[in-house]
Amino acid sequence: MTSGSYSKRVLSGVLVGMFGLIVVGLGGIWFTFALGLIVHLALIEYFRMTEFTGIKPATKTTLLTCQILLITTYLGINGYIPEELANAVLPLSGAAICGWLLLQPIAGSIADIAASIFGLFYLGFLPSYWIRLRNLPDIDLILSKEFVSSNISLIENFGMIITLISCLMIVASDIGSYFFGGFFGKHPLSSISPSKTIEGAIFGVICAIAVGLISAFIIQINHGLVMGIILGLFVGLFAIVGDLIESMMKRDAGLKDSGDALPGHGGILDRIDSYLFTPAIVYYLIKMIAEFYN
Repeated sequence: MTSGSYSKRVLSGVLVGMFGLIVVGLGGIWFTFALGLIVHLALIEYFRMTEFTGIKPATKTTLLTCQILLITTYLGINGYIPEELANAVLPLSGAAICGWLLLQPIAGSIADIAASIFGLFYLGFLPSYWIRLRNLPDIDLILSKEFVSSNISLIENFGMIITLISCLMIVASDIGSYFFGGFFGKHPLSSISPSKTIEGAIFGVICAIAVGLISAFIIQINHGLVMGIILGLFVGLFAIVGDLIESMMKRDAGLKDSGDALPGHGGILDRIDSYLFTPAIVYYLIKMIAEFYN
């Protein structure tokens, strides 16, 4: 990588990070709208990749249903609509996508349906857990005193804090994998992405665990050692899974990057691939751990 390319990569990375900090800090509808924009752009790149393989997905219908899914998730969590209605959007969206493909002059194939439904799951349902995580009711968990310290600020802003920690763990995993893999990597992790190594993956997970431990200590989460290790381990592992899934799709489509929206990073999907599987994992881990302590 040339110094110019590296500078662009760093600059765009910093700008994306600042944008993320702002929208996570704002929360509420602003966070949902920002997530919706990111999802929309990433979906366009995803469908571009599918079309390179000869698949003809229900692009417009899936783009629309993903936005409806994100908005209704926010509305359901905050009590504006019944949660049962919000939960019904996913199966209804899947049915709408299939119906649209059936109504085309040339009926869609299995591949068309599969690519469309996966798009709904991959860039609609999975990202919706960022909304759930950011809006963790304070405390729906009813995070007991055994789980969270008596720090009032932490209790009042738990959704924002755990979202930021999750993002930091993903960043640490990505950076650890990239740099340590470059220096020490000798054994390929997968044929899907030859540049990724086992050593890099291990260091990435270790970095994620380190951030988890440091964060638990700073914000005074009780049982922070256990929390930091569990969250860091799972976030590090599923960040790698997200990265490899997108690499597999790019390889199948014969593309180096999903797009060129971010200088030095490629497309939007290239930047967020590690962030897709992780929020659901963190959300349910937090729920289960809190339930255990309650």
